[in-house]
Amino acid sequence: MQGSTVDTSQTAMAVSQHAEASGHGDHPDHRIFGVYVFLLAESMIFLGLFAAYLTFRAVADVWPPQGTPELELLLPTANTIILVSSSFVMNRGNQAIRQNDVAGMRKWFAITALMGAVFLLGQGYEYFTNEFSLTDNLFTSTFYVLTGFHGLHVTFGLGLIAVVLLRSLKSGRYTNESHFGPEAAELYWHFVDIVWIVLFTILYLF
Repeated sequence: MQGSTVDTSQTAMAVSQHAEASGHGDHPDHRIFGVYVFLLAESMIFLGLFAAYLTFRAVADVWPPQGTPELELLLPTANTIILVSSSFVMNRGNQAIRQNDVAGMRKWFAITALMGAVFLLGQGYEYFTNEFSLTDNLFTSTFYVLTGFHGLHVTFGLGLIAVVLLRSLKSGRYTNESHFGPEAAELYWHFVDIVWIVLFTILYLF
């Protein structure tokens, strides 16, 4: 009887440990839902900025104001291709961890981080070579606010990727059953990409 009790206790402990590792257990895992709520809140901020920019544009007699140099399209277009492509690369990393391929996840996430860094470098070069400054007029001010705020989010996304890569060095930290970190980082990165597509369209093309 005592042996049976010990076996039952050990089995219950194993199930509990597995539940904790997979992030489920007796209750559903609400962390991903929390990520969605966070991204929704961030979306509201960007929507407010986009609405302000479009309002400025709608009420202005001339937009951009006369004397504002035209925006270069080649570099931002290349940057857009890099950033959007990085979402597909990151998705490969999440597919890898769902197959218990931690090394594959590290590889694809590292490539994503490199592409994000290239995007930021490209944006920095654009800032350096622009023929206008933050305080020239309303258009230039909103340009730097929108692109700078987005660049800040890209930087935060790179930080998330770095955290995932560092934590993946611990054996068993991410598996096909426990991969909240990579999944959350991917969701955030897709959000950053979608925001940039909208931003690129209204600033550079519209």
